Amino acid sequence: MNVTTKTLLISALLVPLSGSGLFSATAANLQAGKSKAYACTACHELDGSSQRPDAPHIGGQVEPYLAEQLHLFKNGKRQHPVMNVVAQGLSDEDIEDLAAWFAAIKITRTPPE
Repeated sequence: MNVTTKTLLISALLVPLSGSGLFSATAANLQAGKSKAYACTACHELDGSSQRPDAPHIGGQVEPYLAEQLHLFKNGKRQHPVMNVVAQGLSDEDIEDLAAWFAAIKITRTPPE
């Protein structure tokens, strides 16, 4: 099973748990995540609803999925020329905070076509 398949499977299994409180962000995580997310705005926008066709929507994604993806970029198991560099500078706490922020967002815009 490749990384993408495994990630999708894990994400699908965790979606029902995301609303259960099992993965709940604290107010501190959310505020810290919002502050740190300003570095993400060029591609993903502050609310994670990218209008760029080359950047995915990350707002409203499941928190463990977002954290896992950042860890994969950080350790080089997932490749992207920008995200690998960005993730290298993130601590585990930064990753938790960013995942909490983007997971807590409710997307109101539609994706670009």
